[in-house]
Amino acid sequence: MAQDLYTSYKEGNLDSSNPDLSSTNIKLSLMDAGTVALTLATHDFWDDVSSASLADSANLSGKSITAGVFDATDVTWSSVTGATGEYVALWQDTATPSTSPLIMGDDTATGLPVTPNGGDITYTFGTSIFTY
Repeated sequence: MAQDLYTSYKEGNLDSSNPDLSSTNIKLSLMDAGTVALTLATHDFWDDVSSASLADSANLSGKSITAGVFDATDVTWSSVTGATGEYVALWQDTATPSTSPLIMGDDTATGLPVTPNGGDITYTFGTSIFTY
């Protein structure tokens, strides 16, 4: 389907309301599309999709922004169980789900879908998380 920025995040880039990705708490979550489908056009905050999360990363480390490219250190989720993970969601954690903006969704990454077996799952960003 897609690897793209959520529509609300794109709008926030145009009106300057988006968070500074380099200095805020950004997380990546493995998501179950059977619980909440990846809907880039209408979902805007973590509370719209949090019930579909199978695993949440710690705050991303090694974040960098260079020439419109956002990148960070790859993510490993530990001891993942549950339903099949069909997509990932990148989001800013404000500690309040209704004000934690969704940034990017991806259901086309290598290794997706993935069926958890209680072990660790590593998500590799490749050359970058996204280019804007």
